[in-house]
Amino acid sequence: MSLLTIEGLTKDYPGVRANDGVSLSIAPGEIHALLGENGAGKSTLVKMIYGLVRPDAGRMTLDGRPYAPAGPAAARAAGIAMVFQHFSLFEALSVAENIALGLGPATPMRGLARRIAEVSAAYGLPLDPDRAVGTLSAGERQRVEIVRCLLQGPRLLIMDEPTSVLTPGEVETLFATLRRLAAEGVAVLYISHKLEEIRALCDRATILRGGRVVATCDPRTQTARSLAEMMVGAVLAPPARAGRAGTRTLLELRGLTLPAPGRFGTPLSDISLTLREGEILGIGGVAGNGQEELLAALSGERRAGPGQILLAGTDIGPLGPEARRGLGLCTAPEERLGHAAAPDMTLVENALISGLVRMRLARAGIIRWGAAAEFARAIVAAFDVRCAGVDHAARSLSGGNLQKFVIGREILQRPAVLAVNQPSWGVDAAAAAAIRRALVDLAASGTGVLVISQDLDELMEISTGFAALVGGRLSAVRSTAGLTVDEIGLMLGGAAEGGDDAAA
Repeated sequence: MSLLTIEGLTKDYPGVRANDGVSLSIAPGEIHALLGENGAGKSTLVKMIYGLVRPDAGRMTLDGRPYAPAGPAAARAAGIAMVFQHFSLFEALSVAENIALGLGPATPMRGLARRIAEVSAAYGLPLDPDRAVGTLSAGERQRVEIVRCLLQGPRLLIMDEPTSVLTPGEVETLFATLRRLAAEGVAVLYISHKLEEIRALCDRATILRGGRVVATCDPRTQTARSLAEMMVGAVLAPPARAGRAGTRTLLELRGLTLPAPGRFGTPLSDISLTLREGEILGIGGVAGNGQEELLAALSGERRAGPGQILLAGTDIGPLGPEARRGLGLCTAPEERLGHAAAPDMTLVENALISGLVRMRLARAGIIRWGAAAEFARAIVAAFDVRCAGVDHAARSLSGGNLQKFVIGREILQRPAVLAVNQPSWGVDAAAAAAIRRALVDLAASGTGVLVISQDLDELMEISTGFAALVGGRLSAVRSTAGLTVDEIGLMLGGAAEGGDDAAA
């Protein structure tokens, strides 16, 4: 018996067919994975299910009856809920106020706090209804989104990259919740690029490539590599491995200390590190422990005191972003749409914003638009960015393709030092492998690379050294060679002190 049946769904956008005759079915109580490369059509498909997008052709049935939601409200009324990859929460409001906004204007506040407490406790997702969202960790914020969906009594729950900001313990809690929901008859449509999670959690997987269904399988009988190769339609290259660091110091932080940038930010306290040529230094940590603040201090968005940040021996603490870029320090922040890229600007304009100085995209104050377009096309070609053209807006790209563009834009500038936050966040296995290999190749050319990431597998794969960022404080750097999962866990918990500074 099928809860939701999709037959021949097709959706066209200018210059691209996002979905091409997609058909699949989801049964009650099934945890069904939706897999595919960035741009394969996953987001468009779930948006049609949730009523955000109208299909051009095809049909859907829910419980055997025609289903064509006019919008998300109609989808929710039919029993379909969705937890998006990007949280839609107001930091200054309480948990209860955020949930009330998501449930609609007719939701009475009286008794809502009690219902939140009861439902969150029953599903192992405890929440304080009166607590301000801005004080919550990333994992707790996701609980708010999930509980908001559970209060709707869903029959189908759609989850888009739900574990991208969670700790291993929080992932286990989420999986226990989803298994309980499935046991109660709720269907789950689960999108993730973390293929080992798919194998551990999901009963069935539908794989999209180029907007079409290319395979349906039981992921428990597959390896992560075989799933990835079905997604990309090719044999994947072996993982990239970092080489040895050189001896010349490129970047040095000396007791970097900055107050929190706002009410809900994290202060940086006495951060010291040394980054050498050819080194990839990995910094791990749970979301909200100062990662964004550290990158802002490195990029020049926030100014440090004299003597706290040195680039090849030059004090750059008081300098702004453009001056730092000119000296060879490039950065890529975590939030790609709105921070790393201006949504309504074209790819050419976004290439210009970052590459103006290092790529010499202006002469005598006049922008060289031809050179900027050539730079944008070089990024698209080198990093396989799927787009309709470099004259299209950044927001027209899928999240993973925009991520490839942002990272590629910085790498092609051949910086002396590159600092990136979450370089492969939300990208498919092949794209993640390509980004990691590009970072390794960049380091091999002599660049010092600082990678801030919540993906410990990523850091262990490419880094020569590892440090943990906890509460705005950085642990001592440890060599990744021989570093165990237990030791990493202690470091992330702030329990590990000392260690060797030799990451080579």
